[in-house]
Amino acid sequence: MSSAADAPSAYVPFNPHRVDLDTADPKAVVCYLNRSSNDYDGRVGLRISALFVILATSSMTTLFPVLATRIPRLRIPRYVYLFARYFGAGVIIATAFIHLLDPAYEEIGPASCVGMSKGWDSYSWPPAIAMTAVMLIFLLDFGAEWYVEQKYEDQVDVSVEKVITTCPGHSTDGANSTDEGHSSESHDDCHNSPRKQSTTGHDAHAGHQFLHSGDQDSQLPAHGATAVSPTTDSHGHDTSKDAIDIESHAFLTGDSPASERIFREQIAAFLILEFGVLFHSVIIGLNLGVVGEEFSTLYPVVVFHQAFEGLGIGARLSSIPFPKRLGWMPWALCVAYGLTTPIALAIGLGLATTYESTGFTASIVSGVLDSISAGILLYTGLVELLARDFLFNPNRTRDRTRIIFMLACLFAGCFVMALLGKWA
Repeated sequence: MSSAADAPSAYVPFNPHRVDLDTADPKAVVCYLNRSSNDYDGRVGLRISALFVILATSSMTTLFPVLATRIPRLRIPRYVYLFARYFGAGVIIATAFIHLLDPAYEEIGPASCVGMSKGWDSYSWPPAIAMTAVMLIFLLDFGAEWYVEQKYEDQVDVSVEKVITTCPGHSTDGANSTDEGHSSESHDDCHNSPRKQSTTGHDAHAGHQFLHSGDQDSQLPAHGATAVSPTTDSHGHDTSKDAIDIESHAFLTGDSPASERIFREQIAAFLILEFGVLFHSVIIGLNLGVVGEEFSTLYPVVVFHQAFEGLGIGARLSSIPFPKRLGWMPWALCVAYGLTTPIALAIGLGLATTYESTGFTASIVSGVLDSISAGILLYTGLVELLARDFLFNPNRTRDRTRIIFMLACLFAGCFVMALLGKWA
């Protein structure tokens, strides 16, 4: 004799005030629990202030590393630059996992209202979309590198750290001074000038990795003697007072085929990174414009969130040698990042009384965008930032103190951004 629970039951309309879990549709229960009405509670003045605060914070943290490569008076200590570079890398990785992939599961994952709906319930879509984004970005990255390697045969060792940071034993105007308290590695880092390298055999592989990783030690490995640069004396010391200004260097302004190659190698990877971050910034801005009582918590969290991401973007952007014909591009990229969240926040304010962030359509849009952005930032963070800087970089520094500092900054960035994920 079968029990009543085993017998097929007729469809019962869902009544949230009187639910029989044995007969209720699980999708109806989940959709009801996830649904929320518009929570907007005014405070227009505070929200408008958030727009300008986020605009200023995002823009300043992104622009400063770029300005520091072009204005000698803004030179920063090497360890400040390393902090911005590797703390920012940790922020990017934590953003992918905590701020993008996890919300995507909540929006279109198998246990969400969308994920339990017809057409979406046949597969777990967030990881599938993220994986597709990773593979497409890999193809784009590989295709760009293949093209550049086929077109160019020469490349230059561009010492990024020596351009953006103050070197031990040097003043910001390029004049020499003495400082016997620094290691010979640090001394060589600051006095060795850029040199043209062969791209055959081992040198080609080392140079390829260098273009993505930036310098951690002074030079690319070279076989045989290399001519002394015209801007150095017989001891390798810089004799040009203008050498510290990035825009006075032909190899950094795109006036040579070698620097053009470096630009083409790096710009594709950076645009991929910025594209993923901008997607995420749009969602953040919209939500900040329409949330209710959570606004007081989200406001400072989003300010710090955007500042940390901007620091990472600016540090990476500062290492790209833009050609003179594209001198406007680094500024445009900084402005694009600085404006995206405030513009999205303004749109959110305009839709504040009608927009429902947990609505079915809104969940699909934000879930798909979050999944795509997660894939982009996962590839960029793990491959472009971590693997190429730490694992496959033949120029990785052998200075133990610097390595420990870089790793500490990386993990600090991950930890802080993951902690912010508790609130936003």
